[in-house]
Amino acid sequence: MKPRVVFLGSPAAAVPSLRAAARLGDVVGVFSQPDRPAGRGRHPQPPPVALAARELGLPLHQPAKVRTPEIAALVGGMRPDVILVVAYGKILPPAILRAAPRGCVNVHFSLLPRHRGAAPVAHAILAGDERTGVTLMVLDEGMDTGPVLLQRAVPIGDGETTGELTDRLAALGAELVESELPKHLAGELPPQPQPPDGATLAPMLRKGDGAVHWDRPAAELDRLIRAVTPWPGAYGFVDGRRWIVHRATPLPGVPSAGPGVLRVEGRHLTAGALDVSLELLELQREGSRKMSTAEFLAGSAPAAGAAIRPDLGAAGE
Repeated sequence: MKPRVVFLGSPAAAVPSLRAAARLGDVVGVFSQPDRPAGRGRHPQPPPVALAARELGLPLHQPAKVRTPEIAALVGGMRPDVILVVAYGKILPPAILRAAPRGCVNVHFSLLPRHRGAAPVAHAILAGDERTGVTLMVLDEGMDTGPVLLQRAVPIGDGETTGELTDRLAALGAELVESELPKHLAGELPPQPQPPDGATLAPMLRKGDGAVHWDRPAAELDRLIRAVTPWPGAYGFVDGRRWIVHRATPLPGVPSAGPGVLRVEGRHLTAGALDVSLELLELQREGSRKMSTAEFLAGSAPAAGAAIRPDLGAAGE
């Protein structure tokens, strides 16, 4: 008999695990965040997990709150063997944590106890970690503090952004759900307490975290740009107009002309850091689309001596 699974998740990174759960068990309920306004028209858009649940024909629920007796009763009434949680975006109450015999299993995109919180992938890149991975863990009432069932490590690629690394970890997480969750259900993966040392926090990013202060070492700026891509995006202002830097790379040995100072050499554009320069490889002007630097410069190259600044006030100095 297939296990009865309740799935809680919202973003695109949770969809591969939902599909894996649907292959291995009977998904008796899917919970996702409510539709939110998105895009230029600000029309309500369903989360990717909600779209996938509808495509798969699974029972979908999008409550505004989960910490209510009604939702706890709804989940309990589904009689799940296990509850699978992947980036749901809400703290679960004890009544839901206890609603399944095999507990709430979380697919977390870091090697716990490192990077507990809502943005583990971005913080792994920001910290300059050489590797990260996926942890299958049993949720408790703390913030990613529950016992670990299994971990798989992967190297962080040179130049890899949060979006790219998240896609890789989402695929790995789905593989582990399909191959290892049945072992947990059979009692073959004894939960192990997380080690007491090495815990770090990975709080959710804010829009302002994408502002690039160019008076930092180039390696640090490279990590920042990769960590905030695709959201909130690395940005600065040139002549009062917002630029988004989608991709850049440090140029060891190429002197900086000054923090944020831009230099155009043929089809190449560099910006100065504290120590050396970074080449800007993919850019976007506000209101336009992402493009290569060569295409970007063909539209309008910055004036000699122009600089990219972290805010409009700095841009006007």
